[in-house]
Amino acid sequence: MTQTSTFKKIGFASFIMMASVFASRIIGLVRETAIAWMGGASVSVDAYQVAFVIPEILNHVVASGFLSITFIPIFTRYLVENREQEGYRVFSVILNCFGAGLVVFIGFSMIFAPELISILAPGLKNGPAFDLSVRMTRIIIPAQLFFFAGGLFNAVQYSKERFLYPALSPLIYNTGIIAGGILLYPVLGMEGFAWGVLAGAFCGSFLLQLFGAKKVGLVYVPSFNFRHPDVIKYVLLTVPLMLGLTMTFSTEILMKFFGSFLSEGSISAMNYALRIMFILVGLFGNAVGVASYPFMAKLAAKKDFSGLNAIINQTLKYIFIVMPFSVVLMILNKEVVAILFQRGAFDAHDAALTSGVLPYFMAGAFAFSAQTIVSRGFFAVQNTLFPAVFSSVCVGLSLPLLYFAMTAMGINGVALGLSMSVIITTGALFEVWSRRTQNTGKTDVYTFFGVMLLVSIMVWGILKAIYVGILHVIPISGLFTHIVICLIVGTVFLIILAGMGKIFKIREISSLYTKVLAKTGLIPKRA
Repeated sequence: MTQTSTFKKIGFASFIMMASVFASRIIGLVRETAIAWMGGASVSVDAYQVAFVIPEILNHVVASGFLSITFIPIFTRYLVENREQEGYRVFSVILNCFGAGLVVFIGFSMIFAPELISILAPGLKNGPAFDLSVRMTRIIIPAQLFFFAGGLFNAVQYSKERFLYPALSPLIYNTGIIAGGILLYPVLGMEGFAWGVLAGAFCGSFLLQLFGAKKVGLVYVPSFNFRHPDVIKYVLLTVPLMLGLTMTFSTEILMKFFGSFLSEGSISAMNYALRIMFILVGLFGNAVGVASYPFMAKLAAKKDFSGLNAIINQTLKYIFIVMPFSVVLMILNKEVVAILFQRGAFDAHDAALTSGVLPYFMAGAFAFSAQTIVSRGFFAVQNTLFPAVFSSVCVGLSLPLLYFAMTAMGINGVALGLSMSVIITTGALFEVWSRRTQNTGKTDVYTFFGVMLLVSIMVWGILKAIYVGILHVIPISGLFTHIVICLIVGTVFLIILAGMGKIFKIREISSLYTKVLAKTGLIPKRA
């Protein structure tokens, strides 16, 4: 496979995943809007957010989120060697053994949920949110079994370069949460959303992915042969990820830990802002990372580090385009929060709290996006130990920063501290990767980052002046006005960014515009 054809396949797969992520983020926003409408930024919503802490840790401990990363290289090797049936044997052993262990962990977590929550969110202890959080935790925890099995089903489909059914998983999951909340909230309050989590995980992450894996030839074997060499290899790859702390995972946990010491509604406000930021991360980071990883794994299996670095470097350049987009959301923070959330129980105070913290999260959006690519470079060569240890050390070193930022700036300090942590960690991890693999293209990546930083500063200056001018002409008075302001500023931004792409000869910006316009049919596709 030539490098050009590989990039084309990655581009096609990326488009599928970007469309999925975009749709998922839209439905996710509908989910958050429903939560905000019914609960606002209140004690019950804080309890709902904290209820995810133990399930997220459990998910992390059994490495459900890393199944595509750790299992794909192993399964792909069997495909390359035409030993697919043996690959399914390894798949079955992992599903059986780890699944059984997960059931034990789920039972333990449900029994000791009160003690665990008092440790992970100490600020809630003896407060009104504590008991509610415990109840919802016990509802959500069993969903981790569906995520685990679904992650393995997804890995099989990714290895076969099939992306459709995995792309639908988050859409169905979020739809389940929304349906559960809307139908059950009048009777159960926020617990209705928790039951929606369980139903969405079963339908989207388990049933649909089982169907998709069966379509590509999945064969299940009732085997518990834990001594199989590749099962042992899988465990050795997975253990560092179980024990390590990724920045995305630690952000969710630390946000809720420090947020539990802040005023009522702080956890909810940070979560709403984080979800907005993750829209960009999903589009520019997660989608491209998921789509490119199977190709990265194949290049790594062939020891083609030149090709692997070419993919990483080029992908990072595209990801850095998120920086000027982040600037737009920093400027339109009040309007975006008002459009998405300000209705029902989510009042002006909640909107001010959420919009105030949003710019501090947006400052780290590019790093959250980039770390998904940089870490996958290590994962592709089946080195999970170093990035896990490295990230864990960085998380540990960030704790004093977060504490002092919180005491100095409150809720905004927590967001800023988290953003600074991921920026430093991602930059350092890329430098280590580049030195280990003799990545001669890293200078171009750093140069491109500098160019995009300059572009972002210029975009901020121009758009801020335009935004202030618009407010003098159109005073903010309601939802329609917010939408008009966003449309005006957004349109001007797209024109400015296209112009800067031409002026600074930034090929990646021009290419992005061309691809999007071609996919939407606004311009003819290139032959």
